[in-house]
Amino acid sequence: MNRRTFTQGAAALLAISPIRQLLAQDATPESAVPELPVTVTDVNGNEVTVTDVSRIIPLNGNVTETIFALGLGANVVAVDESALYPEEATELPQIGYQRSLSAEGVLSFEPTLVIGTTEAGPEDVIQQIADAGVALVIFEAPGDPHAASTEIRNIATAVGLPEAGEQLASGVEQRLADAEALAASSASQPRVAFLYIRGAGTQLLSGSGSAADGVIMAAGGINVGAEIGIEGYQPITPEALVTAAPDVILVMQGGLESIGGVDGLLEIPGVAETPAGMDRHIVAFEDLYLLGFGPRIGDSVYDLTIAIHDDIDAEPLHPEWQGWDDTAPEASPAA
Repeated sequence: MNRRTFTQGAAALLAISPIRQLLAQDATPESAVPELPVTVTDVNGNEVTVTDVSRIIPLNGNVTETIFALGLGANVVAVDESALYPEEATELPQIGYQRSLSAEGVLSFEPTLVIGTTEAGPEDVIQQIADAGVALVIFEAPGDPHAASTEIRNIATAVGLPEAGEQLASGVEQRLADAEALAASSASQPRVAFLYIRGAGTQLLSGSGSAADGVIMAAGGINVGAEIGIEGYQPITPEALVTAAPDVILVMQGGLESIGGVDGLLEIPGVAETPAGMDRHIVAFEDLYLLGFGPRIGDSVYDLTIAIHDDIDAEPLHPEWQGWDDTAPEASPAA
């Protein structure tokens, strides 16, 4: 199998990547001052009026990425544990993990806007925040890469920056189109197994309806978990893996590190007996880059397309967020 190692030789592409430029906090023009007040309709049909974005708390990592990409990173006062990017966000106070928040923890930062997706919870905590009188906006979490641009536009509208949001979303859509064209140029349709791993206690194979399913298909691959009838995520079994016979095993970097890298991954029963395991064809992406469905998702799918297709001769956009084969990447918190 043709192996690739992502190197800094991709610098030329990185320099012209529109998403990379937009992700810089100063990418939003100085003239792009939020136009407020603005009234938006949330996922439950509630009309919410936003009058002040001086103290923002995003409840999810991908929402945090979007807020920073829109140029309002300086207005963010706290983030959840899944906010792995940009680096400035990791230095902010934390409110806990997006799925297990507390109203007291969020409200203690005196936010003027709390914004997140349906992945934030529990539901009673979200309701407590709303009952406290804080402007709270909850949007539907994107279920596949192509839905990310809708979320970006929704968030941008809610913070009074619709034009900047349109620019960012259009960049994501263009990169996804580039990835689709790249996949179409390949003669192969690689069989990919996404394994969600958090140490020995959590080891799951993704199937249909999962976030990984959409990413794999967008990159021109076959999600073998879905092919053998798995829905969502199910515990990994040797029988399922051998039956699925993946050419590539896809994991998040944090998960790979949690079991000791590629060698640890191959110790999971059944993995070493797959074509991917025998060839050590392991692809690992930074957690939020792969499944965050934020502003970087177009670049992520593009890079994944290169990573899983052996006959595509192209440089990745972001080698710094990738690592596989015999290299165990540094750990990152769960997305």
